[in-house]
Amino acid sequence: MKLRRHLLAWASAATAALALGTAMPAAAQNYKSEYRMSLVVGTAFPWGKGGEIWANKVREKTNGRINIKLYPGVSLVQGDQTREFSALRQGVIDMAVGSTINWSPQVRQLNLFSLPFLMPDYAAIDALTQGDVGKQVFGILEKAGVVPLAWGLNGYRELTNSKHAVKTPADLKGMKIRVVGSPLFLETFTALGANPTQMSWADAQPALASGAVDGQENPMSIFTAAKLHTVGQKYLTMWGYIADPLVFVVNKDVWNSWTPADRELVRQAAVEAGVEQNVIARKGLVEPGQPLLKEIEGLGVQVTRLTPTEREAFVKATRPVYDKWKSQVGADLVNAAEKAIAERKK
Repeated sequence: MKLRRHLLAWASAATAALALGTAMPAAAQNYKSEYRMSLVVGTAFPWGKGGEIWANKVREKTNGRINIKLYPGVSLVQGDQTREFSALRQGVIDMAVGSTINWSPQVRQLNLFSLPFLMPDYAAIDALTQGDVGKQVFGILEKAGVVPLAWGLNGYRELTNSKHAVKTPADLKGMKIRVVGSPLFLETFTALGANPTQMSWADAQPALASGAVDGQENPMSIFTAAKLHTVGQKYLTMWGYIADPLVFVVNKDVWNSWTPADRELVRQAAVEAGVEQNVIARKGLVEPGQPLLKEIEGLGVQVTRLTPTEREAFVKATRPVYDKWKSQVGADLVNAAEKAIAERKK
């Protein structure tokens, strides 16, 4: 009898638990207690701040239904930032604020933003990301298996080194420059006479400190946050050869597991975070006098600002690379980008 009463009590408790469960929204049962967001860099960088802002906004807008844990660095991608898109598509990563450069090995059209000297100013970046070209790229990403929600910006990638000022392509001859894992970057710097070396950002800083490489190219926010002046980077050339847009994305299965209402809240949060992150990424570089450059000069760094004629020499030297990659990216997409930039509002 005791056993029977025990079983009846267990059955009654199970029935009650089931009733409680079915009383909850069906979709909520599919929600994870925590979602993993990949960032590649830390939250001290504008890029990482964008992820932090997005995560906080999502938590607030969904009243805690969607909680996000940030994973700065490359712990989720086996130490290789170019694996991030594949990991995202496979569900190893739930969400990301990712670089178009890092994802270009899997989505060739993203090399658009790495075509040397395509985007001459911030208005050109905005003309692409906030216009029809940006919508086309989002469509391409959707077909590739993720859900893109908003654009951010890592920034213009400027050149630094430990050897001497760089004003002409000849000044780069033989210089060992760290680049990301993209054939386009290797070809661009080879065309300029440099010796490009591919390595992750985690490996780059010790390589700069030891002199294994002479220089690197990155946005100025990375330069200051990583204190690159302390690892020998005493010469800076402002050449604006490419910019690095960021994309706020969600894994497709994760996206489909949320209610339509929560999806819209996550999208709103991404758009708002993208706007705020863009402002942070440009801070000190778009204001009169470019105070961020003044700050960098105060660290003992020699800043070289190219004249239009000097910059044109770099454009000419890399034009064969641009023309070759135009067909690989897709001539129609590049033509649309060139048209949007020509018609931009400055």
